[in-house]
Amino acid sequence: MSIAPYIKEIGRGKEGARSLTSEQAHDLMGQVLDGRVTDLEVGAFVMAMRIKGESVDELCGFLQSVHERCIPLSASGPAVILPSYNGARKLPNLTALLALLLAQEGTPVLVHGPASDPGRVTTGSIFHDLGLPTARDANDVRNGWARREPVFMATETLCPPLARLLDVRWVIGLRNPGHTVAKLLDPTVGLRALRVVNHTHPEYGTALMAFLQRSRANAMLLRGTEGEPVADPRRSPRLDVFLHGELRAELSSPAQDGVLTELPVLPRSVDAATTAVYIQSVVSGEKPAPGPLTRQVECIRNALQALADGQDQEMSA
Repeated sequence: MSIAPYIKEIGRGKEGARSLTSEQAHDLMGQVLDGRVTDLEVGAFVMAMRIKGESVDELCGFLQSVHERCIPLSASGPAVILPSYNGARKLPNLTALLALLLAQEGTPVLVHGPASDPGRVTTGSIFHDLGLPTARDANDVRNGWARREPVFMATETLCPPLARLLDVRWVIGLRNPGHTVAKLLDPTVGLRALRVVNHTHPEYGTALMAFLQRSRANAMLLRGTEGEPVADPRRSPRLDVFLHGELRAELSSPAQDGVLTELPVLPRSVDAATTAVYIQSVVSGEKPAPGPLTRQVECIRNALQALADGQDQEMSA
């Protein structure tokens, strides 16, 4: 079946385009992921959505289709999902540090994203330099969590069709709905995971907030550091926590205001090896963790505790 009827709806320009229903978006994305459409149709889909932008209904349909093609993962308790798709350019990529700080106390942490990027320093490369293995299947994930280690899984392992859609960027030169969906993935089964969802522009944050509320998600929403789901080590961003789609003000944290009186000592280079050495020095206690990351870790732990308490209350009811 051709996706031309869908492209006709979403491809009428910024003012004339109409959004798809969740069911239509689910069908469209399924055909794209399964390779049942031509390269020309994929290109038209990518360009049309780039101009129009994704609606909440479309995100729900796209995400459902991607979830159906992910490796299912499970754990004994709530896990933290860190999507890492941007990497470092100017600041060190500290997503691996956030993952390690959370895992130290037994929190299952899954980091997913590209293993490499020709122009940026990926979390996958930093995991490699830290001596942490890349998970190849669900058993590797469970074993890593049993060792109280954060787990990195490349997108091409977690969801090969999604990885292929993301690679369209290297041909078209633009991001596509796959990149938005990747940051919303929750491949866990029967588990109340907390997704750490980040945005780079305020209007994008507004759209993601609407999606988290509509989908009754458990998530932390923040303005990421160069597109990574980790707080800027120099100044704490606003951290909004959603449980079952409800914004929980008592679990959230406001942005840091005022003039900065102290800056953390960060590595001068952003390459993977230097970043890994710095992260190891923080984890070992040789150097202090940046205050904003400590604040983010505490906020995530409080959210996980609230999730666990809610689950206990449901089981005893």
